[in-house]
Order: sequence, then C-alpha cells, then structure tokens
Amino acid sequence: MKRVFDIFFSFLGLFFLCPVLFFIADRIKKEDGGPIFYRGLRIGLHGKPFRIFKFRTMVIDADRRGGPSTADDDPRVTRVGKKLRKCKLDELPQLINVFLGDMSLVGPRPEVPHYVSMYTGEEKAILTVRPGITDWASLWNSDEGSILAGSSDPEKDYMEKIRPEKLRLQLKYVRERSLWIDCKIIWQTVFGILLRKNETTF
Repeated sequence: MKRVFDIFFSFLGLFFLCPVLFFIADRIKKEDGGPIFYRGLRIGLHGKPFRIFKFRTMVIDADRRGGPSTADDDPRVTRVGKKLRKCKLDELPQLINVFLGDMSLVGPRPEVPHYVSMYTGEEKAILTVRPGITDWASLWNSDEGSILAGSSDPEKDYMEKIRPEKLRLQLKYVRERSLWIDCKIIWQTVFGILLRKNETTF
C-alpha cells in the first residue's frame, strides 16, 4: 500500500512541479555552467547503495574540498544553493528516487556510507525500511546548516549535537510507522516548506 502511495504521489509531484524544477535547473546552470544535479552515494533499504537526486547547491568539486557536514556559511555553497537550501527546494528531485523505488516519501533520511558504518546493532533497524525525503528527524532539524554555521569543526558538532537525536527520531519512526503517521509528517513538512518559501526569493 505504501509503495502504491509513493508511486502515485511522486508522479503527481513531478508532473505538477515541472515548471518549478525547470526554473531551478536553469538558475543552477546559469550560475556556473556545472551539472544541475548532485548524485551522492547513499545507503538504502537493506544496506543497498544508490545515487540520490538533489539539485546541486555547492561548487563543482565540493567533495574534494571538505566533509559531508555542511554549514550555512560553508564557502562551498553557491549563491543559488543558499536559497535552495533555505527553503529545502534542493530536495525536490528526490521525487525521482521515490518513483524509481530507491526512496519513499516518508522514512529515515538516507545516510552516506561513512555514517552507516557507525550504526550499532539497534541502529541497523533503520535500514529495514525504505529511506525517505522527510521524517520526524527532518521536522526536528529542518535547518541543519544554521546549527553548524560558524563552527570551526562542523563534522564534530554534527556528531555531538545532531546525530544522536536524529538517530533516536529515526528509530522512533521505524517502530511506530503507519500510513497515518506518514500523512501527518507530509503535512507538517509541506507546511514548513511553504513558510520558508515565502521568506525566500530568487
């Protein structure tokens, strides 16, 4: 039932958001001529790796200039990228991952292999559900970059200030998940994005 829900609404989302997606793609391309998408490696259901679709918000060689944790004031973030991150529009292409079956609309955010390798036995339960675009942890920490802004060691601060609570909320979702919970999380996510979008102009 959840997979049918994901396919239907990801298709509708991609269809109706086409003008927005093309507009954002054009802005990214015009800024520096680089690729439109960031295709980072993530770990999905049952530990299967996949390439995530995100609008590129950082300079072309960002992976070679720093770690996976990114603060709002990170010099690798582009001008357009800062605006996309602020209103979470860089996440919209993940509807493609949902349609393809790599992700779900709702589920624990997919992690990079580095962080997944640190999972304890209990935390590996996160890999028993399809990763999602949003979940309780995303709602709790909707602006990770602002928390890490000004940090002399974003990676250390992420591990100490964000990751423990993020894992707790992801495990909470795994234990309590239901279609009703998914609908509740989607509603709260959309409401939060609309508030952010009203504060951001390109």
